[in-house]
Amino acid sequence: MKRVILLCLTLMLFASCSVDDDGTNFSFEVLPVESVDMPTEFVLGETYPVTISYFRPSTCYAFRDFYYLKELNERTVAPINYVFERNDCENLNDALVEATFNFIVTNTGSYIFKFWQGEDNNGESQFLTIEVPVVE
Repeated sequence: MKRVILLCLTLMLFASCSVDDDGTNFSFEVLPVESVDMPTEFVLGETYPVTISYFRPSTCYAFRDFYYLKELNERTVAPINYVFERNDCENLNDALVEATFNFIVTNTGSYIFKFWQGEDNNGESQFLTIEVPVVE
C-alpha cells in the first residue's frame, strides 16, 4: 500500500510540472557605470538614495538589479541588466539610463564606494572610487 501511495505521489509530481518554454531567452550582463549622484557626506542611521547612470546598448537590455559587494566599509557596485535574445533589438546611441538604490548608513568612519566602469586593455577592472565620510 505504501508503495502505491508513493508511486501515485511521484506520478502527480511529474504530471504537475510544466516543461513548456515561453520562448523568452535571456542572459545577464553587468554594465559599466558612467556617473554617480550621491551625497558628499552621510549621517549615521540615515538612508540615502544613490543614483547611477549607465548606457543601455540596445532595446533588448533592461535593468535587473545591482551587483553589490560589501566588505567592511567598502562597497563595489554595478548595474546588472537582462539581455533578451530577440531579433527585433535596436541599437541605442547615447541612451543614458538611471537606476537608484537606497543606502543605509550603519557604521562610522568613511564609506568607500567602487563603481565598476569596465575593463582596460589588459582586462583589469576599472572603478570610479568615491569616499563618503560619516558625520555626526
